Amino acid sequence: MSRILDVDCCVAGGGPAGVMAGLLFARAGCSTLVLEKHGDFLRDFRGDTVHPSTLEVMHELGLLDSFLQRPHDRLSTLSGIFGGQRLDITDFSSLNARCKFIAFMPQWHFLDFLTEKAGTLPTFSIEMRAQVTDLVEDGTGRICGVEATTPEGPLTVRSKLVIGADGRHSLARNKARLKVKDIGAPIDVLWFRIPREQTGGDEPLANTGKGHVLITINRGDYFQCAYVIPKGATERVKAAGIEAFRDTVTHTAPRLSPHISSLKSFDEISPLTVTIDRLEQWSRPGLVMIGDAAHAMSPIGGIGINLAVQDAVAAANLLSGPLAEGTLADSDLDKVQKRRMWPTKATQFAQVEAQNNIIAPLINDPQRLPAPPLPLRIVAKVPWLQRRLAALIGLGVRPEHVTSPQKYAMQT
Repeated sequence: MSRILDVDCCVAGGGPAGVMAGLLFARAGCSTLVLEKHGDFLRDFRGDTVHPSTLEVMHELGLLDSFLQRPHDRLSTLSGIFGGQRLDITDFSSLNARCKFIAFMPQWHFLDFLTEKAGTLPTFSIEMRAQVTDLVEDGTGRICGVEATTPEGPLTVRSKLVIGADGRHSLARNKARLKVKDIGAPIDVLWFRIPREQTGGDEPLANTGKGHVLITINRGDYFQCAYVIPKGATERVKAAGIEAFRDTVTHTAPRLSPHISSLKSFDEISPLTVTIDRLEQWSRPGLVMIGDAAHAMSPIGGIGINLAVQDAVAAANLLSGPLAEGTLADSDLDKVQKRRMWPTKATQFAQVEAQNNIIAPLINDPQRLPAPPLPLRIVAKVPWLQRRLAALIGLGVRPEHVTSPQKYAMQT
């Protein structure tokens, strides 16, 4: 049986940008519905680096203490092994922030936490297994809702504002015919897990070998590993066989050797096609795009989830008050892009420079054991540059603070 719902704000996508936007708009008094196509948030290898900028937002919402009670790991220093030489690149203790560390928390825990807190607001609701299939337009071309499929049947949501937060393969932006500018990325990533022994030591995040870069994220009883490869090389790596892949991994990060046999086949490895792009126009009347749907980021620096949260905060700061008061104009929607385009461009520029000048040279010569790249050697020797890099990664170039109105309080 088909259903029709009327809300102030409909959010397409239940990722970090969508759920945070849903919470903030509902907190401001807007009736808000988040539509998430999956039945839960339980999926491996989604971004799980919660940076100091996002932790600051959690503090401003009064949620930080309860959030940090959830299981997580902390990273205070970024370091890497290059040709057997360790290089400490930056230390987040220099940040002017409440939390001087990156919190590693599986994204499903992060999203479960936000939806649990948002669920205490009378104006918030979320529908799982609700796949947005189309945008609804009125006679003037204005977006006034969405169509979705649910286990209970078709759903039509009529909404004063639609927020597109449905990721880098966004249906909302495709249906809205918004033009995407492809920036390009010379790398892809293979994600996998390896059991970890409790050593108690300070372990480097980046590991390099001959033509290889391997990121090892300490997740307590396992490492979440990101094996960086040249763009389009996934099938070539698979063709060499799982034994060759395991040998390469252990030569690059010998501490993984005791448990590398747990990696049985490529079925346990998840490929990520790295994309860097952004919309040229983030809105149409009735619709605004945020997060990966507005700008796909490289995994370098783990910045994507935090930029998405910043977008949600900015959108709520600019739009939730007028929407709740009934004074929101379509021309207001452009303010989100004007606020967030510069940090998006600056962050993508930094990621492209890192890809082209640090990562690509490390993976393009399989015969040479890499020395620390010159840019990183310079940063490691200049404390001011270490502090600037810590701020760029941890806080971003334009950190957002919660200034949106609060009509309803969450249970913290």
